Amino acid sequence: MFDNFDTIRMARNMGAHAMMRQSLVAQNVANADTPGYQARDLGKFTDTAGSGFDLAMRATDARHFSGGAMAAAPILTETGGRSPNGNTVSLEDEMMRAADISREHNLSLTVYKSALGLLRAGLGRR
Repeated sequence: MFDNFDTIRMARNMGAHAMMRQSLVAQNVANADTPGYQARDLGKFTDTAGSGFDLAMRATDARHFSGGAMAAAPILTETGGRSPNGNTVSLEDEMMRAADISREHNLSLTVYKSALGLLRAGLGRR
């Protein structure tokens, strides 16, 4: 039932995106000393969310400007410089990514809570 609401579906996908990014960060940290390991990360949610959502601006008035849809970005990217053993994992970068992922996850929860609050208000409940 709740899958029909774009806001709730987008919040769920934002949470799933944060989960997949956190999994990649954990793999990167676990392989920080593995020779030749290539650090991986996902693209930003706003770059990869174009599939399944209409993220284009909507003109609700003839005087509004119309915008184009967002282009999809590559999903997995290699990051960082190489160490002498060929490893590209930087623990400092991974810590920064983990903090960014935490913000993404908190945003998805906030959007989800707000959408549920709107649904409750529409039903006459608090």
